Formats: sequence, structure tokens, C-alpha cells
Amino acid sequence: MLDFSRIMFSSQTSSFQDSIDVEERDDFESEEITGYSPKIQLNCYYTIYLYQGTSLTLIDSSLPSEAEPDLQTYISRRLSKGALLGSMGNIATVELSIPEQAVGCYCCLLEQETSPELPDADGDGYVICLMGGSEKGLNLFRLELDKYIQGLRSSLRTPELKNLETEVRPYLVQWYEESVMHIYRVVMLMQNNISFLLHAALSQTHVEIINSDERTKTDVCRFIKAASLQGLSQQDTTATSLCKPMSEETQSELIIDCSTSPPTLTNSVSNRFCDDWIQAFLNSAERCNPFLLRQILENFKLKAIQDMNSLKRFVRQAEMSHYALFRCYQFLQSCGNAHVLLNNSRAEHSDLPEACSVIIVLEEFLREQAQA
Repeated sequence: MLDFSRIMFSSQTSSFQDSIDVEERDDFESEEITGYSPKIQLNCYYTIYLYQGTSLTLIDSSLPSEAEPDLQTYISRRLSKGALLGSMGNIATVELSIPEQAVGCYCCLLEQETSPELPDADGDGYVICLMGGSEKGLNLFRLELDKYIQGLRSSLRTPELKNLETEVRPYLVQWYEESVMHIYRVVMLMQNNISFLLHAALSQTHVEIINSDERTKTDVCRFIKAASLQGLSQQDTTATSLCKPMSEETQSELIIDCSTSPPTLTNSVSNRFCDDWIQAFLNSAERCNPFLLRQILENFKLKAIQDMNSLKRFVRQAEMSHYALFRCYQFLQSCGNAHVLLNNSRAEHSDLPEACSVIIVLEEFLREQAQA
């Protein structure tokens, strides 16, 4: 069964327009990307400090020289309050002497591993700060930022950081491109075909990318993972079980051939639910706004979850009422996502014979309608 306690949202609505609109859209209005937008530019910065005892030593920073002391004061204050825990990223708004003045800041303390040679190094390490956009925007990419910073750990072996110019700095310079921009790149790649990728994510269809570079393959895989509901299931916990087709129809893998522009798709499947989100993604991509794109993707998942909740409730009611069965049928007709919802519902109710009987009847209704 879906673990809906892990999904936090304030209210549910059956209105598609309510779910596709992004709340507090103005928060993302000015967050455009350097090099992508000719109108508004978003500057991205990084800073890395050596933390020993209670002191911070600047190692490298892309901030203007007049702004770095402001950041160091802020980080020192956070450390003195114990607000930076080892390997756990913290996101807040900081005010610096930069054009944006207030900017979102992700901070993480990477502690050095203790050893017999360095018995007093417990708690020491490196403080890494990534700045750009707003606090709300960066929070949408918290998991990506955590993972990206952990990828730097192997390069932070000695306090001298002799590999600063060859490894550490080039890695930090790319933080925004690698941690935030992947959804934007996928939408720009797929364009109107983005609905096929959304459907593959919801239906757990395997996707194969051919004739592309590794970055594109990684971007597409990350997009699918971000769009899917995998991990919310208590019964099916592995990718294999979630990708296993649950209907009588054979479910072929989606093949994306990047040798053409736009890419050529084979075995592409979509539905009205996924098609309805195309324009929202394209509009945000045209504005070069990765934060708004991520929020739209989260709203897409939220709407799918809300519909699953509704179907789950209708199925339980339909076990005792023919009228509820009819309402369930009407809901499936109108939602535009009947096949995906029924597949998920079958998995959830696999140990409940009465519910399975309702689902079989609903599938027969829909099949007869399609044939007619």
C-alpha cells in the first residue's frame, strides 16, 4: 500500500488547474539562469572553508571579495550554535554584499574521518557553501545538493588541498549545472514528447537511451526517478517489482534514440493525464526556470497521488454499492490516467479479493468502452 504519510501537502483538490498552478509563483519569477536567459541572470557562487577547532579558514570562493566576510560571519555563527551537523545540508537565506543582496545558501559540514594520527580532528572538516536563487528554490533540490556535496568527499583528503585547482574548484564550479539544471535539459531535449517520459515514470516502464552521451543518459534517468512514485510503496520495494507489468497487455520498454533532433521514440505511450502537463513544462522551460520546473514536476506527482487516493476510496465503497461502482467508473473516465491507476490499485489490493473483483469489473467496463 502507498505510504501517504511520507507525502506532505496542505490540501487536496480534484481540479487539474489547481494542481498544475504553482503556489507563490512570484518566488521563482526572478530565478533565471546565467547563460540561458537574455533578460534576467541568476548568479551562482560557491565557497569552501577549512574548519578546525572553532576557526574557519577560507580555502576558495567565487564570491566577490567584499561579500565573503559576510558569509564567514554567518557560518561562524551557525557553527557556534551547533546548527551545522556533519554531512547534513542546511538551507537558509543569507544577506551578502552582492547584487542579489539576499540569496539562498546551502551549507554542509563534511567532517574529516578520525584516525590515530589525528586524534584531535573529531568535528573538524570542511564547510562548503553553495549560493544561488532563493531558499525555497534550493529546498526543491535538497537531495541532489546533498548527493553532489558527498561526491566531493574523496577529493578532500588533506588540509593543504593540493588538488584545489585540478579537482575541487572545477567540481564546485559545476554545482548548479549538475544539481539543478538536469530537469531543464531533459524538457528541452524532449519538448512535446515529455509526456511519454512522464507516463513511463508513472507506469514504471523501463527506458533505454541510445546514441547519446553519458550526461544525457544520466539526466533522463534522474528525471524519471524524480517523476516516479517509486519508493512510496510498502509492498513493492524493488525497481524490478515496480517495473513488472501488472496488466494483461505486454508493456514494452520506451526507447529514446538521440541520434536525431528531437530524439526518435519507439514504443512511446502516453495518456490524457500526462498530455495535460506538457504546456506547463514547456512554458517554464522557455523561461529558463529550473525551480519552477521542479515545482511543476512535484505538482504532477501530487496530482497522481491524489487520484490514487480517490480511486482507492471509490474501490472500497464500490465493494458495497453499485452506485459507488458507477462513480468509480466515471472517475476513471474523466481522470485520463485510468490504466496507470488501475495497475497501481491492483498491486495495492492484491490480498483483498473483494477489491480485486471490483477492479476486474472496472477494467471490463473500460475495455468495452474502448472497443465501442
